[in-house]
Amino acid sequence: MEIKRRFVIHEHHASHLHFDLRLEMAGVLKSWAVPKGLSLNPNHKRLAIEVPDHSLSYIGFVGRIAEGRYGAGEVVIWDNGEYSTTGEPLEQLQKGRLKFTFHGEKLRGGFTLLQMKDRKGQWLIFKEKDEFADFDWELKTVLTPKLKVERKS
Repeated sequence: MEIKRRFVIHEHHASHLHFDLRLEMAGVLKSWAVPKGLSLNPNHKRLAIEVPDHSLSYIGFVGRIAEGRYGAGEVVIWDNGEYSTTGEPLEQLQKGRLKFTFHGEKLRGGFTLLQMKDRKGQWLIFKEKDEFADFDWELKTVLTPKLKVERKS
């Protein structure tokens, strides 16, 4: 049985640009920080670091997290929509492998989220080889990344 739920990927310009993958399940948004962002290229295996769950109300969040607070910086929606799984996604996650399909604006098709052995909280996310795969994929940000200014002494 196919199960469809919502997802959002936030582009997060905090101390370092990263992307937050959030999947609706078990009444919360299960969340991972993906430093290099997700890719439609099946050859790209991206690190996804598990972070605390967020409330479902956070799915539409856009704005600035104030300086001095955890995650301070600008947050925008990079992609959103629904994702589908065959079977209960939480059960798959607990077994260390979630196979799902994105039905988003930018991301479409099959993906796998795979827990890394002996690395608590660290996962890999990668695109399946399907009709939506793009071997020439280049990530484009919504916001202009902040330039680091080097100080001269």
